[in-house]
Amino acid sequence: MSEVVISVENLSKQYRLGVIGTGTISHDLNRWWHKVRGKEDPYLQIGEANDRSVASESPYVWALKDVNFEVKRGEVLGIIGRNGAGKSTLLKLLSRVTSPTTGSIKAKGRIASLLEVGTGFHPELTGRENIFLNGAILGMSRAEIKSKLDEIIEFSGTARYIDTPVKRYSSGMTVRLAFAVAAHLEPEILIVDEVLAVGDAEFQKKAIGKMQDVAKGGERTVLFVSHNMGTIKSLCTRGLILNKGTSVFEGNIEDAVGQYLNLGHIYSADLRGIENRKGSGLFKFTNIRLISNNKEVDAVFSGENLNIELQYEIIDPLIKLNDLIIGISFLNDLDEPIYSFVSDEVQVVRNNSKLKDCCLTLKIPRLMLRGGLYKIRLFSALLGTSSDNHCDVIDNAFQLSVMSTDYYNKGKVIRSHQSAFIEAQFVL
Repeated sequence: MSEVVISVENLSKQYRLGVIGTGTISHDLNRWWHKVRGKEDPYLQIGEANDRSVASESPYVWALKDVNFEVKRGEVLGIIGRNGAGKSTLLKLLSRVTSPTTGSIKAKGRIASLLEVGTGFHPELTGRENIFLNGAILGMSRAEIKSKLDEIIEFSGTARYIDTPVKRYSSGMTVRLAFAVAAHLEPEILIVDEVLAVGDAEFQKKAIGKMQDVAKGGERTVLFVSHNMGTIKSLCTRGLILNKGTSVFEGNIEDAVGQYLNLGHIYSADLRGIENRKGSGLFKFTNIRLISNNKEVDAVFSGENLNIELQYEIIDPLIKLNDLIIGISFLNDLDEPIYSFVSDEVQVVRNNSKLKDCCLTLKIPRLMLRGGLYKIRLFSALLGTSSDNHCDVIDNAFQLSVMSTDYYNKGKVIRSHQSAFIEAQFVL
């Protein structure tokens, strides 16, 4: 059985909003007076939950509240959650950058952390000098650092500037060197925040490969924070979900990603109240719902299946199915159509001879769009009418988040859309 190297029990961190430090002298004296009498800190009772969308009534907020988990040696733990969920606060506590308000952290072994660009670097020192400085902070001897020096410089790709002060580095160069130092000086525990997103695609892939190598031997542990679920799934073995400062799930990484994607998301939209629509109004789209792997979703991975269910109401009951054209388009962030599915161009399975107040479905077995946020545009028209005489057009009926993933197991994110939707079909 693997040894537990990180044990977190009832970990909480409280901050006072709007000020630097813990607060006023009167608050500190009040804390001291309660402490000498053996009573609880009075300000621990008035802190509010970490919900950034709600106006605060108390000057104190719990960035983290009663978080518990364990990490075993050799595990790669993915810590996921929305912005403001408490991920960075947790990593700062684990890295001992700040201390917890309540609770405890027990860690076995040296910890190397990469929380922000240039963490632990002195801007006036050269890249080479900062390598030795960081190694010394980690408890490495000069001889140990020197034996890894050439490997660190080569991995970082900063050989030309290694004897230049770090203050002249770009953010990308700084994070390259900082990660190379943290990964090569062999800490028992490596903690990496979203900071890798600063690097280019080539370096991100290189860094992820290095983290996989770090944990592969089973002797070193990695804690990794990212909003890229494709990277989380490919790198991590277990997942921890934080929401509003609390831990809501810990377990298998597949289950963790699934739980996160279902966390507080909207999977359908009522279209009846949309006023910004065009068309003659012979019938109208009334609702849209997205389903993948038998679950309602608003985000999918490249290569996964996707069903788009549309409900509509009939205005003219004499409309025939053969006279109707229905289309669904994916638009990028520039409102450019990436793909359009039109019912007279793809396979159509017809269940009714006449339209009824019911549902039609676009079934896509493999959604091979690149990672990004897409708008879904709905349009309908009758055959034989002009292109500017649609029945109903909604330019932004729903937004779908597509997450990049190595669908072909080639070590590369999907780049091509060729034959992505050959088997797509409408069910009417």
